[in-house]
Order: sequence, then structure tokens, then C-alpha cells
Amino acid sequence: MDDLGRVVVITGGSKGIGRTIALRFAEEKPKMVIVHYDPDESAAEETLKMLDNEGVKAESHKVDVSAYAEVNAFFKELFERFGKVDVLINNAGIIKDALLMRMSEEDWDAVLRVNLKSVFNCTQAVIRNMIKQKRGRIVNISSVVGQIGNPGQANYSASKAGIMAFTKTVAREVAARGITVNAVAPGFINTDMTKSLPDKVRDYFLQQIPLGRMGEPEEVAEAVFWLSSDAASYITGQIIHVNGGLFM
Repeated sequence: MDDLGRVVVITGGSKGIGRTIALRFAEEKPKMVIVHYDPDESAAEETLKMLDNEGVKAESHKVDVSAYAEVNAFFKELFERFGKVDVLINNAGIIKDALLMRMSEEDWDAVLRVNLKSVFNCTQAVIRNMIKQKRGRIVNISSVVGQIGNPGQANYSASKAGIMAFTKTVAREVAARGITVNAVAPGFINTDMTKSLPDKVRDYFLQQIPLGRMGEPEEVAEAVFWLSSDAASYITGQIIHVNGGLFM
């Protein structure tokens, strides 16, 4: 099994920040497993092609990470083939924005399921194996709004704040077994989502950022990769903010 190198699983890894994280891991030539829930395979196939160009053995799977039984079946099959998961990056997430008084129960539940319950599902699915091998890295992708809130994002903010608390608790539970659990909380990052915002909204956010610019996905990926490395072996239970000073 060690001939595989590290086995790295990234949820929401077919595009955006998840894809950039996958490409950042390419230098160590891991066994890369991309999890997505896109309507089709086009984005995942593009990511696999990019990884292949970097010499990385990668595969993608469509999994509803909010579904407990589906997640457990997926990881069971993964462990049967590879025997381990060394790194888990919980990156899957959705937004369904609305002011609280207009937010539907369905939109509240959907965001909490995909953004927060998925982190529980995937982490629990790998943790017993990591405990057995006495090593592992888990990095959860939170958000600055989990600390400061954001109008129209009560569901999203609550899910990201929940990830922060979950991260700290699990870190305490498994630290003695050589497993680190941390979170990265991006701020206003240059992604397809932010590119689609009206200019007025973009300008408002930029005015709040001391560094005066949006972050790049590569800057988030760098923090995730570092937390997953031996260089960060004495760091656990931490929330690393990548936000240009938006939250201090």
C-alpha cells in the first residue's frame, strides 16, 4: 500500500477551490480521489486531465456527501482497494442565499446537509482507519462568514461556524493518535461565484479588505496543502483565515 504514496480524498474537488487544492497536491504525486456531485462529468473529467498532465494517478466519483449511507459505502469500497486514506479535505459546499425572513426551510436544510453534515459523514467514515494507522490529516473548508456573518447567508454562515466547532472538537478527540484536524476559512476569493457578483457588491467587499484585493484560489490551496504536510505536524484544532485581513 505504501507504494501508492498518500491517498488524498477531496470532496467538491471537480472545480473551483477544490480543483486548485487537488492541483497543489500534484507535486507529491499522491493517489488522488476527487468526489463531486455535478450534474455531469465534464468538470471532473477536466480536472482528471489536468492532474494526469501533472503525472498524478487520480479518479473521480459522484457521491452525495450529505447522504450518510452513500458516504459509508463509498469509503468502504475505497478502503477495500487502497487500505487507507491519509488526507481528507472536506470542501463540498453550496449556497442558497436569502434574507432570514424569506429563507425556506428547504434551503436551510439543504445548506446544512451539504456543508456541515457532509463533514460529519466523511470524517466519521475515515477516522477509525486513521486511528488504526496512527496518522492522518483532515482539513475542513470553512469561511470567514462563519466568524463575522453575512446578510442573506444565515444558513451558510451557520454551517461554516459549525465546521469550526466540529474541527476543534474532533481535533481534541484524535490528537493522541497522531491525527491533526484543522480548518481553512477563506474570505473573498476570486472564483466563478464571485465573478458573477454585481460590480457594486464586489466593490463593497473590496473596501472591507485591508489588502485591497480578492484572494486567489491558489492562496487557499497553499494553506490546505501546508496543513496536510509534515511541516504542520504540531498544529491541530486551528482555524487558518485566508482573507486579506477582512477578519482579524
